[in-house]
Amino acid sequence: MTPEPTVESVRDDKIRCDACPVMCYIKPGMAGACDRYANRDGELVRVDPHVVLDRTVAQGGSVVPFHRPGDWDGQLLQGSETFVTAIGAGTTYPDYKPAPFIVSSEIDGVDMVTVVTEGIFSYCGVKVKVDTDRYLGPERAIVRAQGEAVGHVTTGEYGSQMLSLGGVHHLTGGSKKEGRVTCDVLLDLCNGKPAELTVDDGATIVVQAGRAPIINGVVEERMRVGCGSATIGMFAKQWHGKVDEVVVVDDHITGVLSEHQAGKLLGIRGSGIKMKGRRSTPGRYFQVAEPGTGWGGTNISDPLSILGPFNLQEAWAGLRLLMVSTTGEHYAYYELDDRLMPVERELPASLKESVERIQENCEPALCTVLFMGGAGGSLRAGVTENPVRLTRSVKDALTYVTCGGAPVYVWPGGGITFMVDVTRVPDNAFGYVPTPALVAPIEFTLRLSDYAALGGHMDHVRPASSLGPSESRRQVPHRLDNPWPFAPQTARRSHG
Repeated sequence: MTPEPTVESVRDDKIRCDACPVMCYIKPGMAGACDRYANRDGELVRVDPHVVLDRTVAQGGSVVPFHRPGDWDGQLLQGSETFVTAIGAGTTYPDYKPAPFIVSSEIDGVDMVTVVTEGIFSYCGVKVKVDTDRYLGPERAIVRAQGEAVGHVTTGEYGSQMLSLGGVHHLTGGSKKEGRVTCDVLLDLCNGKPAELTVDDGATIVVQAGRAPIINGVVEERMRVGCGSATIGMFAKQWHGKVDEVVVVDDHITGVLSEHQAGKLLGIRGSGIKMKGRRSTPGRYFQVAEPGTGWGGTNISDPLSILGPFNLQEAWAGLRLLMVSTTGEHYAYYELDDRLMPVERELPASLKESVERIQENCEPALCTVLFMGGAGGSLRAGVTENPVRLTRSVKDALTYVTCGGAPVYVWPGGGITFMVDVTRVPDNAFGYVPTPALVAPIEFTLRLSDYAALGGHMDHVRPASSLGPSESRRQVPHRLDNPWPFAPQTARRSHG
């Protein structure tokens, strides 16, 4: 039942695939350059099974629910409980042809339609959030794979370092190898596989969606609880009376308890401590050290290196000083001797608990990969004869956009530029074509009446039940934390 691209010509038993701009001639028994289409006995077929989501299947398999409203009509696919994704649906490049599947369903008495297609995205990329304090490299530094530029470091946000990979210039604007390597990296990351990246003048990092980053061969365990100032705000009460001074070492904002507002409110006595770096506000210091992979994302291994001499008028012998990083991974305890010099001592049991509390409050360090693509181009012509009406319908929230059934975030502004968390999409949902470009599933769901109003291809609409069982179709369970695409407002939780 899967509609295949048209066979434009036949030559020496080869058939020509027009599913993408490459236009391969495919020999019998062979697959095209994309590995998505093949020549099977002279017939052009989509290799991967077409995926549908079943709301009733908790674990995989073809199960007919015992309880259904009304009599069972013998169909395995029930409109209200089955969502047809674009994964494995195929394409209809060029997009002047209707999308491969335009499927109608009756949902709670309302006629709905879902238009599905595997879009070919030459203009796409991924945004990667790496939970770590460690220094990956300077902002705007080039990120490479196999020596080729595939993206760059963008900004540090909270306890994470952001990377931007792919995009039109790396895919199409550089050398042929740069485009191919970029496409490979994007495909691996979108399909949940690891990718090894190097940052110019920075670290080597292994990134994998939903997994901890590996930085210079070390697995990152914790995301910091916050900056040094925030850490003081969270734990100041727990230090009160147990220690005289606390310094929370952080590359961005290093906090000092006695000067911090939290310390003032608790009546913490001034300690005469002298911090290096640039004082921002009371108890908050910037640039106490250079960025690195040491304490709190700095380049220091000795925390005392960020301290100047204590003020002789304020400090006192026996002053108790705790220095700790924002993950609790690094900590040290000191007491001032008669010369007001810090002498390291064993961490008292009364403070050990607070350090462990910092560690406990850290989130597990993960890599988050968001695929980002623009569906505002010719792909829309496969949905409607008047493409701009689809864009307006999406902006007006009449059309719900999903990627393999997963919720997406649609950017404001022109076009239909969307992002999706790849871990919420069924496995191996993404493909590629060697133009190079990524192939990503996308579905548009809306009322049938609205579809007609925006100039949809009404003569290609067919009921979901007409798809029928097929060996080339695969039912997978719907993720319970994803909104059901026919009722997105009932989602338990949605990040889209």
